[in-house]
Amino acid sequence: MRSIRPIPSIFALLFALVLGSVAAAAEPLPETSPEGMVLMKDTKLRIVYAMPGATLDQYTKVILLDCYVAFRKDWQKDKNREAISLSQQVKTSDMEKIKKKVADGFREVFTEELQTKGGYAIVDQSGEDVLIVRPAIMNLDITAPDIQSSSMTRGVVASAGQMTLFMELYDSSTGDIIARVIDPQAADRGGFAMMASSVTNTAEAKRIIRKWAETLRSHLGELDKAVTAEDSGQN
Repeated sequence: MRSIRPIPSIFALLFALVLGSVAAAAEPLPETSPEGMVLMKDTKLRIVYAMPGATLDQYTKVILLDCYVAFRKDWQKDKNREAISLSQQVKTSDMEKIKKKVADGFREVFTEELQTKGGYAIVDQSGEDVLIVRPAIMNLDITAPDIQSSSMTRGVVASAGQMTLFMELYDSSTGDIIARVIDPQAADRGGFAMMASSVTNTAEAKRIIRKWAETLRSHLGELDKAVTAEDSGQN
């Protein structure tokens, strides 16, 4: 398999800042990416860039890279400022455990959606029919992290939090990028407050991840049509 560079932390931070400023200022997004991908219109996800002329219909297998996970800037500092005792403060080891749980949950859900439901084999070797999926979860913001076993420390919250998907698709034979997806999502509990715990937080995270996985599965054979239509409209 051709080497796909991991997401550098400085790039991840820059992306988060740019996304936040765009959302706040409601400024139009660039029509093309630095690689020459075009901005797709009317998609289910917040931001989708795709390479003109690229197709996905030839892929029958997927290399799913490990999901990179990063918390919102100053998340730990903010949570520890809110803590009413030292025992409730978030340690770096707690954050590492949460990141691993989110990354493992991402792989579990995407494997189920793509392989079990979609029929796309999850493999570790490149090939002409193999698509590389490089995912990252950015700006992870858990409202009430359950870092203790005692239910007395759990909080009642209306939302479990939010996170942003940053995902890139590559051709495994050439290493060329095909598409880039950016989609911020917040947990939605229908306006009802409920007790936060590791179980409810994990369930909310998987619900959001499943939405992303379902979108990729349902559009694996449709991206080329969208890109072709977009490209034709510019001619």
